[in-house]
Amino acid sequence: MNDEQINNASIAYSEKALEHFANPRNVGIVKNFNGRGKICEVECGDVCEITILVEDELIKDIKFRVYGCAGAVATSSAVTELVRGKLCAEALKLTDDEVVEFLCGLPEQKKHCSLLGIRALKQAIYDYRLYKQLLEAGQVANRDEYEKIRKELSQQFVNEF
Repeated sequence: MNDEQINNASIAYSEKALEHFANPRNVGIVKNFNGRGKICEVECGDVCEITILVEDELIKDIKFRVYGCAGAVATSSAVTELVRGKLCAEALKLTDDEVVEFLCGLPEQKKHCSLLGIRALKQAIYDYRLYKQLLEAGQVANRDEYEKIRKELSQQFVNEF
């Protein structure tokens, strides 16, 4: 991000939101993740992927990758900070208002960005729970088998439409 972009963004974004945009936390993919969520916002084209490592229903590690605007980057970073170390049930209760409040506000036209990270987080938690259930039932032996099934199901869905 260059100085001109920072100056233009600073007019509308809080200092904390700018900090999370310029220096996002928890960027990347969690090694040996057991939950993954990926959401695309059709209207603006932003995409967010969140990976989590859950042990005993506790989010031990969380990372994100995002393609999008400053609001999408900042809110995704904030989501990871807000739920790291929390139980999945508690993380599922996170709201967009809490993310916006954590960042000391967002421009009105960017508040929808806070939903991107939250939706990816929820999808990651549900993905973890499904993977855990299939693993415990003996229907998959590892994450690779699960990913193969997930990919096949996604392709079947796409082919039907």
